[in-house]
Amino acid sequence: MDALQESGMSVEAVEDGALVRDGETRVALFAEKDHQGGVIVRLHLDLDLYVEEDSLPDILMGMNLMNQGLDYGALNLDPVEADTEDDDVPVTFAVLGRSVLWLRDLGRSELDRLREHLRRFEAEVTETVERTLHGSKGMSA
Repeated sequence: MDALQESGMSVEAVEDGALVRDGETRVALFAEKDHQGGVIVRLHLDLDLYVEEDSLPDILMGMNLMNQGLDYGALNLDPVEADTEDDDVPVTFAVLGRSVLWLRDLGRSELDRLREHLRRFEAEVTETVERTLHGSKGMSA
C-alpha cells in the first residue's frame, strides 16, 4: 500500500487487500508474494450488476461472448451471501471484472505498469458491459 500511495494512487486498506480509487472507479487489489520472485496482483472491479440463478443460462452465454473481447481481464460471477437461511430464495450472483498481473518488484517502472493495467482493465470492462447493456442487442438480466 505504501508503494502505491507513494506513486500517487489513492489507496485505502480493506480486509486483506487495498481499494484503489480513480475518480468514481474503485478497484480492489490483492497482492501476494510469488514463490519465484516478484508480486502477483489480483484486481477485482465491482460492477454493481446482480443476476439471479434462474437467469444463469442466458447470462453465462452473454458473459462468454463479452469475455472473448477482453484483453486485460474477464467477467466472473460471485455468489452473494443471502441475508436469510430460506432455501426458497434464489441465489444471487454479482458480476465482477477480474484480472491478474505479475510484477517483478514494486519499483517505479512496475508500479507505472500496474497503473496502466488498472486504467486499461477498468476502461475495457466498463466499455464492454455498457456497450452490451445499452446496445441494440442488449443482454437482459
